[in-house]
Amino acid sequence: MNIYKSIRVNKWKSWLIIVLFIIFALTVGYVIGEATGYGYPFTTGVFIFSVFYAFGSFFFSDKIVLGTNRAKKIKKENNPELYRIVENLSIASGNPMPNVYVINDPAPNAFATGRDPKHASIAVTTGLQEKLSKIELEGVIAHELSHVKNYDTRLLMITAVLVGFVALLADIFTRSLFWGGIRKDENNKTGAIFLLAGIILAILAPIFASLIQLSVSRKREYLADASGALLTRYPEGLASALEKISSDKNEMRSSSSATAHLFIASPFKEKNLKSKISGLFSTHPPIEERVRILRSM
Repeated sequence: MNIYKSIRVNKWKSWLIIVLFIIFALTVGYVIGEATGYGYPFTTGVFIFSVFYAFGSFFFSDKIVLGTNRAKKIKKENNPELYRIVENLSIASGNPMPNVYVINDPAPNAFATGRDPKHASIAVTTGLQEKLSKIELEGVIAHELSHVKNYDTRLLMITAVLVGFVALLADIFTRSLFWGGIRKDENNKTGAIFLLAGIILAILAPIFASLIQLSVSRKREYLADASGALLTRYPEGLASALEKISSDKNEMRSSSSATAHLFIASPFKEKNLKSKISGLFSTHPPIEERVRILRSM
């Protein structure tokens, strides 16, 4: 496998998907605006609101994610082993030292967040430290640092914002249908075609948006695996860690579908019908495939 070529291709494809995603979101806003009869004023309002929505998410989503998962920031004296691993790998990768957080949870998992390497944070669960060897833990940390270095944390944050915004637009349109918010005037701006298109988009847009997010998330996981293995020069460490994480029976207590795509492996376990259905829309590629690729390096 040519890691450098894979990184270049995945970066190009991911940014192309984001550009198309933005165009798609604006199209949804325009069609819904025409379908409701509010036209360009609605589309303009959607654009302005989306700017503020994205701005707030860009600067504060990392704090929300860390708070939601009850992550506690540590210093070197609190957890010297973990801190040194992050510190040493940060130096090796050329990354600034990120903030280090620990989540009190027996399920082994980890994630990285932040808008850029200078404002990054890495969080690991207590279960990850307890159940993984030092070499395996280094593989996981290298994976997360790769997300930071490759700006995956920013990319995944943007897609999450766009998915949420498209879902919000669809919800607004659906509510307007049920509560009589459809506006009709003499110019008949709310034509039958736009109304039908609006109904179809309200149903399909959130699904398509989520599928695009899944595509981006899965590509970034493969990229981070390759970059992490390149950083440690030992792919087996990460491969073994992924096997242990996936085979663990504990499900994270604070797991949420809104933040699941950030973790190195899905925080959900297939214990019930809901979990199995959510697995169809998993943000992570199969662990078996990731392990196979790592061991083929």
